Amino acid sequence: MSKDVSTVRLYLLRMLYLLNLVLLGATIWPMLLKHEGMSDPVQAAAYSFWGALAALSAIGLRYPLKMLPILFMQLLYKSIWICAAALPQWHLFHAYTRPMVIGIVLDLIAIPWSYVYVAYIKEPGDRWLCKQ
Repeated sequence: MSKDVSTVRLYLLRMLYLLNLVLLGATIWPMLLKHEGMSDPVQAAAYSFWGALAALSAIGLRYPLKMLPILFMQLLYKSIWICAAALPQWHLFHAYTRPMVIGIVLDLIAIPWSYVYVAYIKEPGDRWLCKQ
């Protein structure tokens, strides 16, 4: 099935994983290792999430299609943030708005949607009960 995804698309996915790994990792991991911003539990959870996203993106460099759920999560949380936080307060400038919008656009471009349809929608799901 991965033969159906072009080499260019695979490199686009790898580029996105690399951007996550380098840009997000270089920002978040130093804060995590120094325990900066960890006094607020919500902020600590957000930093931990971003740290995990950056770390798992390293696996996406080798397995870009198998790690697509990471990009789905990224696309979804950024879209939710835009709808729930940025749009209701559009008159205020958020430092995160531009990176979030750029991230959404990059995700929408890089994700091979025809592959997603075949692998995640058309393909039968795993069984629910154990075979006896």
